[in-house]
Amino acid sequence: MSAASPAAALRSPGPSDPAAILRFGELASEERLRTAVVALEQNGISTTVVSTRAEAVQAVLDRIPSGSEVLDAPSQTLVALGLDVALADPARFHDIRAELMRLREEKKSDAQRKLGASPDVIVGSVHAITEKGQVVIASATGSQLAPYVSGAGKVIWVAGTQKIVADLDAAFQRVQEYTLPRESERAMKAYGFPSFVAKLLVVNREFTPGRIHLVLIRENLGF
Repeated sequence: MSAASPAAALRSPGPSDPAAILRFGELASEERLRTAVVALEQNGISTTVVSTRAEAVQAVLDRIPSGSEVLDAPSQTLVALGLDVALADPARFHDIRAELMRLREEKKSDAQRKLGASPDVIVGSVHAITEKGQVVIASATGSQLAPYVSGAGKVIWVAGTQKIVADLDAAFQRVQEYTLPRESERAMKAYGFPSFVAKLLVVNREFTPGRIHLVLIRENLGF
């Protein structure tokens, strides 16, 4: 298989590549952004484009009804925006992250799995978006993939426009050459071992109108 194949994205991370930084770390042009937004909308993924972090946060919070059961998927984009803290506000939402951590400590893995699979709302990020309106998410555990696919009532993604690429080949390359080395570096500092891609999700289209919303911010956030 070529280096752009899904199998390539499952390899262990290599060192950071300056060419990958140049190719996958720059914000999308306005033309590429417009092309991707049109395609996303046609594929049933409603999309909002914002220019500031404050606008991105507000765009997310405005789409979550008060009192909703909310799960924040682990994401450096959410951390950079402070959304991991905002979504944990007990006066506004029912944050289930703390419950999942409690169940993990109590070694109640079945209860943990079931609770995390079907929240009212899941908020997270993605690793690549194609100009054809496809979205790619890579994961080591796959814990966020079930609610993204169908378990959650509503899915909200936030991503910097540097994640927009031409096609799926470029999306898989981005995961392997840009995202994975950076996530592995973070994981080594946080946990003492590198990350890996065990599972890849490609969302070509959303079946249920209004279920998935993507907030694109004109800023390089996350990996």
